[in-house]
Amino acid sequence: MKLAPVLLAAALALPSAAVARPKDAAIDAYVAQAMAKAGSQGLALAVIDDGRVAYVKTYGKRNAQGDPLTPDTVMYGASLTKAVFAWTVLQMVDDGLLDLDRPIAEYLPRPLPEYVGQANRYSAWDTLSDERWRKITPRILLTHSGGFANFYWLEPDRKLHIHFDPGSRYAYSGDGLMLLQFAIEQGLGLDLGLEMQRRVFDRYGMKTSSVIWRPDFATNLADGWDKDGKPEPHDQRGKVRAAGSLDTTINDFARFSAAVASGEGLSPKMRAEFAKAQLPITTATQFPPLQDELPPAARKKGLAAGLGVVTFEGPQGRGFFKGGHNDVTGNTWACVDKTRDCVVLLSNDVRSETVYADLVRFILGDAGAPYDWEYGDQAGK
Repeated sequence: MKLAPVLLAAALALPSAAVARPKDAAIDAYVAQAMAKAGSQGLALAVIDDGRVAYVKTYGKRNAQGDPLTPDTVMYGASLTKAVFAWTVLQMVDDGLLDLDRPIAEYLPRPLPEYVGQANRYSAWDTLSDERWRKITPRILLTHSGGFANFYWLEPDRKLHIHFDPGSRYAYSGDGLMLLQFAIEQGLGLDLGLEMQRRVFDRYGMKTSSVIWRPDFATNLADGWDKDGKPEPHDQRGKVRAAGSLDTTINDFARFSAAVASGEGLSPKMRAEFAKAQLPITTATQFPPLQDELPPAARKKGLAAGLGVVTFEGPQGRGFFKGGHNDVTGNTWACVDKTRDCVVLLSNDVRSETVYADLVRFILGDAGAPYDWEYGDQAGK
């Protein structure tokens, strides 16, 4: 479906500098046409303006029975978990519990490969024979530069391998985040689920968010739709996983986004580290993670790993973003640091991702979020 002329003209007329937020009615009309174009069944949106929640709205259905998606519907956060985890870790750094540059080997009571039988809870540490694991630090893991595949079970031999010197390049890895969780829980004796509850969900009034399944979520829960339009029930995740076990609502994640935009909960130093360009990203797209690096001249200028997020340089200055995805979930969160403006999009229909680049640009203006890198050939299609 083509955009109505007035909306299309508005989209094309967006200037490259920061722009005033579109009126709520214009956002609603744009979302409706974007969802129709994508074939999306459900989408939730939040707009953060100068560090404050300015608009929250939901559209469509939460399940195949046709129940409406509401601002308090529980939705799967997927890899947005990683950003919330990073924010939690940086609070621990502020409190002196962790050092971003201290090797995780110094936190663990035993060498990592001696931890047998951890694959179901964390990862297959006992299959790792590469001593370079001793060089890995929390900063390396939060910048996805530990050298691992996304998950060990994707390796041909289903073993954990280090594919490049830790810290030398970006390659998206859920196992890397799980290693940091393991170091926190085994080395510091902390329960990550309780830490995230106390430091994030309780702190910011996120009453319907958790990194482990809660039975009360079932009363207003979003199922999902895959790329073929087939519905699938919500997965009840019974383990805390830093790589992706977050359940949340658009109301709750809007509160988190506002806190991050305004820096609430972190020292100025750690807030700066969160969105700082820590490590240049050198690949054409995010997936597959272990793809070859591009020649220097072909790399996307300004694209870099932050801590739990990806940073970019755009017409409005530095920004950061993070996605979250599975077969029936498509989420994105994009912010402009200087103006403290953000857009959050949560969808229980993975087809929504095809219109995210346009939606974010319509609301934020031309911020420069690199969705062609995030989604590859699917960006804007």
